[in-house]
Amino acid sequence: MTETDPRAAESQRSAVPEFPAAVLFDMDGTLVDSEKLWTVAMDDYAATNGAEISDAARARMVGSNMSRSMRLLLTDIGMSTGPADIEAAGQQVIERMAEMLANDLTWRPGAEQALRRVSTDGVPVALVTSTIRSLTDIALRTIGAEMFDATVCGDEVDGCNKPDPEPYLRACRELGVDPADCVAIEDSPTGVSSAVSAGCAVLGVSCEVPLEPELGCTIRDSLEGLDTAELGTLLRRG
Repeated sequence: MTETDPRAAESQRSAVPEFPAAVLFDMDGTLVDSEKLWTVAMDDYAATNGAEISDAARARMVGSNMSRSMRLLLTDIGMSTGPADIEAAGQQVIERMAEMLANDLTWRPGAEQALRRVSTDGVPVALVTSTIRSLTDIALRTIGAEMFDATVCGDEVDGCNKPDPEPYLRACRELGVDPADCVAIEDSPTGVSSAVSAGCAVLGVSCEVPLEPELGCTIRDSLEGLDTAELGTLLRRG
């Protein structure tokens, strides 16, 4: 029997890619360029009421759920924020978004290729989004619902929306994986905070709002050229 050199064996082991137990993708601004569509929908609503959204208010909406975004919108343009007002404003914005998601949705740079690489490598994939299910399902016609082993939407977490960790914890429960063995990919501080709090390693790729390493994420300029092995290195850094 040939004796194995321990150093050679260790080198061989280190050369084998270590993949995450699952990769958890945000949707708006991460996989698809839909944050711009949300801006159009919000601007249209404000304009019909003779107002204009401030840049600061729009930035605070990024990564938030529907209810909070509508409250921020109505407050910013000086309108009533009662439950009925929020619901009515939300319905108008949802109708406009449904139209645009069906016709104007485009991928973020490198996102489609990165998603397909992870899936091809056999790693479970979840979509974790603050967008409500009805709109997510429209977006999935472009993205491909078959690409995901689980999807968690903003109206499916009992009000515990990002930055609460529950959306990512729920996705991990559905996949049967430990969050500490998973990588989340996010574009907003709100989303990064959610994934970090859940215990995931996080790759941040900013879209509309800048990200800082102090948030607890590894920052990349885009998803172009990203592969599953690189995502595995984020776990080892942790």
